[in-house]
Amino acid sequence: MLDHTVRLLLGVLKTCSPPPRGRHRLGIRTSPLAAPPPSHTERLDGAASALVRPYVLTPDERHRQRERRRTLYLATLGVDVGPHPHLIHGGAR
Repeated sequence: MLDHTVRLLLGVLKTCSPPPRGRHRLGIRTSPLAAPPPSHTERLDGAASALVRPYVLTPDERHRQRERRRTLYLATLGVDVGPHPHLIHGGAR
């Protein structure tokens, strides 16, 4: 008799309550997705490509960057320095 009562209560709850939402909802179980095919089938040759480190600057680039930062800092204080003060915002020389 207990089994019939439980079934009856579950049926009433299913019809009276909204369907569950979110991650833990009951429903159709789908099969897991198939793994994607590998993008590279051949091995990469490390000797064929040169190592590039964009953060490493040449001494000339370092000097220009330091001058530009100094000019920008002084511009925040209202001081225009350098031969071309209008080029401090990335203009070409």
